[in-house]
Amino acid sequence: MKRQIHEISPAPLTYEVIEDILEQKRKLVLSAESVQLIQKSKAYLDRKLAQTEDPIYGINTGFGALCDRKISKADLSKLQENLILSHACNVGDEVPADVVRLMLLLKAHALAKGNSAVQLIAVQRIVDLFNEDILPQVFAQGSLGASGDLAPLAMLFLPLLGLGTVNYKGKKMAAAEVLKKKGWEPVRLEAKEGLALLNGTQFMSAHAVYTLLKSFRTVKYADVIGAISLDGFDGLLEPFMAQVQQIRPHTGQIETARNFRELLKGSEIIAREKQHVQDPYSFRCIPQVHGAVKDAVNYVARVVEVEINSVTDNPTVFPDDDLIISGGNFHGEPLALALDFLAIALSELGSISERRTYRLIAGERGLPVFLVANPGLNSGFMIPQYAAASIVSQNKQLCTPASVDSIPSSNEQEDHVSMGGNAATKALTVAENTLKVLAIELFNAAQALDFRRPLKTSPYLEEFVGRYREQVPFVEQDRLMYEGINDTIRFLEEGRFVKFRN
Repeated sequence: MKRQIHEISPAPLTYEVIEDILEQKRKLVLSAESVQLIQKSKAYLDRKLAQTEDPIYGINTGFGALCDRKISKADLSKLQENLILSHACNVGDEVPADVVRLMLLLKAHALAKGNSAVQLIAVQRIVDLFNEDILPQVFAQGSLGASGDLAPLAMLFLPLLGLGTVNYKGKKMAAAEVLKKKGWEPVRLEAKEGLALLNGTQFMSAHAVYTLLKSFRTVKYADVIGAISLDGFDGLLEPFMAQVQQIRPHTGQIETARNFRELLKGSEIIAREKQHVQDPYSFRCIPQVHGAVKDAVNYVARVVEVEINSVTDNPTVFPDDDLIISGGNFHGEPLALALDFLAIALSELGSISERRTYRLIAGERGLPVFLVANPGLNSGFMIPQYAAASIVSQNKQLCTPASVDSIPSSNEQEDHVSMGGNAATKALTVAENTLKVLAIELFNAAQALDFRRPLKTSPYLEEFVGRYREQVPFVEQDRLMYEGINDTIRFLEEGRFVKFRN
C-alpha cells in the first residue's frame, strides 16, 4: 500500500500533523502554491542582482564580521559553498533520528514560504532526503542559537553538496556514495542559498517539537501514575474536589483535579473510610504542581508553534514590496527562554514524583517497608528510589538556564546570542529523565497497590495496571530491579495513552 503524503504549503504545521507525519512515515511533496512562491522569490533575487552592484548582505558580501567584504559575481556560488564547508563544526553525540527528520521537515516548510530566494532544486533535495530516509549526521554541540543554528544546519546540508556522512538503511555512508546510488547530482548553490540553509532555528525548534511531543504524553502519564500512587498510599480525594480549584482557577490545576476524580471513579480504596485526615504535599498538592506544569507546557507549545511556522533565515526577501532586508529572525531568544521554562517545569514533575515514591517505601499506612513482604532479607524497592533521587538531582543541575548566558562571536558582530541550542538539548534530556522518574514511581505504585488487595482501585486504573503487569510482574523477593525499571520505561514509551474521560 502506497504511503500517504503530506503536502508542504503555506498552511501552518501543527503538533498533530507533525506527529502523524513521523508515526505514519508519510512522504512530503511540495504543493503547487509553494513551488510558485519559491520560484517567485528566486526570480526576484536574480533580477535584483542583475540590476545592481550594491552590496547586499550575505548575497554578494562576506558573512558576520566580514559583511563589508564585497564578492564578485563570478564567486557568488563559491561563496555559498564555502559557507557550508567552513560552518560545519558540529560535535558531540548524534542527535536522535527523529530530530534530524524534523530539521529537514521544518527547513523545507520555512523555505517554501517564498521569503528565502532559493532554487527549487535545493528545497526538493531536502524533501528527497526526508522521503528516502537519508538522514545527515548531525551532532548535539556547536550552536549558539544566533545567527540561527549555523553549525548543525551546516552539517545537515553537507549532503546537498555531496559531502558529509549520512545514516541510510542502518548504515553510516558517505553522502557522495548515496547520491550516486540515487542518481542525484550535487546541488550547485547560487547566491544567498548557503545562508538561507544555515540561518534559521531548525535545530532548536526540531528539538523543541520532539521534546514537546514527549511532554504531552508525559504530563498525561503523570496524572495516571500519580493516581495509582494515591490509591496505593491510601490517600484522600478531598484535595481534588472541584470547589477547591474553583477558588484558585488556574487552568492546569482545574484540569488535573478533574482528571484525578475521573481516574479514581469507582475505586474501592479511595472510597473507604480513612484513619487519617491529611496527606503529605506530594499527594495533596498534585493539582497545583501537575497543573502548573501543564500550563507551562501549553505556553511553550504556543511559542514553538509560532516558531515552526515562521521564516527565520536572513536576509529575507519580499518580492511584492521590492525589499531585501537583513534582520534578526534567526535569533533564538524566544525558543531559548521557552525551552529553559519547559525544562524547569518538567523537572518539577519529576521532583514531586520522586517524593511520592519515597512515601510509598517508607512503611506508612500499612504498607511494608520498602514494599517487600520480608524486609531485611530483601531490600525490595529501597534502591529504585535512590535512582530516582539521582535523576531528579541531575535535572536540577540541568535546569540552570542557558538563556541567561551569552558569549560574543564573529569579532563582536554577533555580540549577543541566545544559547538556545544548549537550552534545546538540555530540555530534551530533562524530558527523558522525567519519564524515567515517573517509570520508577509506577514500578513502586503498582507494587503498593497489590498490597491493598483484595480491594480494587478504579476500573480504568485496574485495566492500566493489568496491562502493565503483563510486562512487569509483582516483586515477591529481591531480583534484578534495573530490569523492572527498564521494562517500565519501555511500557510508557511504547504504549499508546488511552483517554479516560468520555
